[in-house]
Amino acid sequence: MSLTVNGKTIATDEEGYLLNPDDWDEDVAKALVCAYEEEGNPKITAEGWALIQYFRDYYEDHQVHPTMHKMLRERAKKEGKDFHEEEAFRDYLYQLFPKGPVPTLCKLAGLPNPKEEIET
Repeated sequence: MSLTVNGKTIATDEEGYLLNPDDWDEDVAKALVCAYEEEGNPKITAEGWALIQYFRDYYEDHQVHPTMHKMLRERAKKEGKDFHEEEAFRDYLYQLFPKGPVPTLCKLAGLPNPKEEIET
């Protein structure tokens, strides 16, 4: 499979994940988000875009995607949230990304398919 952005063909796997994370840029991100929304998923909000960038940054620093647990803990620590607010944020993430926040954010951020690595 592939995605065409600005006349350039971007290779993807059968589920739409980029095969090369280095192919990702702002235009590719917009194309991935547009395809996601056209499938009937919720519109990506400013917070959703911030999470996409968080996944890109985390992957660049660690060469793995963040787990749900890691993402919630870092947010809680950064914002001084407690456990109950973490749970509420997790539920909110599932409203934004009903097919699963981690796999969806990996796809939109142009990261490899996390299949076996997902932690809920």
